Amino acid sequence: MTETELTPDASTAQLAELKVPARGEFVGLAKRVAASLGVMLGFSLEKIDELGIAVAQACGSTIEAAEEMWGEAATLKLTYSSTEGGIAVDVEAIAPRSQEALTVPARARSVQRRREDEVQQALAREMIRLFVDDFRHQVDSGRRQIRYRMVKYLIS
Repeated sequence: MTETELTPDASTAQLAELKVPARGEFVGLAKRVAASLGVMLGFSLEKIDELGIAVAQACGSTIEAAEEMWGEAATLKLTYSSTEGGIAVDVEAIAPRSQEALTVPARARSVQRRREDEVQQALAREMIRLFVDDFRHQVDSGRRQIRYRMVKYLIS
């Protein structure tokens, strides 16, 4: 995917932005922000639950990929935007600023373990697709980018 495919379009208005350490204990906070904004926009409880599941899965996948590339020093950035008839959530990992953190070697993994991780990541992406109306992702270790974009519409 190209970078432009994950850029919010002109019909979106930013509602909130959350920056937290890329660690699992902050996933609940990301879900609560999504749920609060979903209520504010008039989503049903079912759609709010679906959005929460997708946000949790995207955060988990982003955290895993960030840890693989940079260790535990990355930041998780979530941008919540209203769209025409819905909400968009962009999840992005931001590389650590310090050069020392960037030189942390990735965990040594066997070929079998890498394949298992790839299958797990593919399953996670498919799960996200089940709960949102539009989903795009970009994981580019060469450019050091990890991004997910999910859109949930009020009426689908």
